Amino acid sequence: MFSKSKINEPGPKSDAPATPETKKAPDMNQPKTGTDFSSSTPKAKPPASVLSADLNITGDIKTTGDIQIEGKVEGDIRAHLLTVGEGATVNGECIADDVVVNGRVVGKVRGLKVRLTSTARVEGDIIHKTIAIESGAHFEGSVQRQEDPLSGAKGGMAAAPKPAAASGEAKS
Repeated sequence: MFSKSKINEPGPKSDAPATPETKKAPDMNQPKTGTDFSSSTPKAKPPASVLSADLNITGDIKTTGDIQIEGKVEGDIRAHLLTVGEGATVNGECIADDVVVNGRVVGKVRGLKVRLTSTARVEGDIIHKTIAIESGAHFEGSVQRQEDPLSGAKGGMAAAPKPAAASGEAKS
């Protein structure tokens, strides 16, 4: 009823010539070895780092990834995607490609895309390429559009500010 399969048999000796029976087709389920590092699927993006509501940080935060703030930060934040949670407070400059403010920011906000949701409270200037401000958001400061708002940021290449295509001031 059961027969012994060739899986459990020892392989051919290294000095034995390869025959059609001893040649094995490559197993596509096994990882490749050697110097071939090509991958057919892109590397998965890591999830955002979350700073929980009970966390208070004093100091600057820098990451090339995504970060979600739910607690309190006293310092500047630089990230790819920065999300300030509804109960969060940031006292410092926020610099990211994409900034979403649901909570409170006291300081300058710089981003390619900046979004203030209806629960946002921002006290400081916003320098952006594109901006969205939902109804109900509180904002006090100036808004300035720049083609490259990240270029004049602290620690970055300082560039002379370009004239704003659209600027304004809103007070709650």
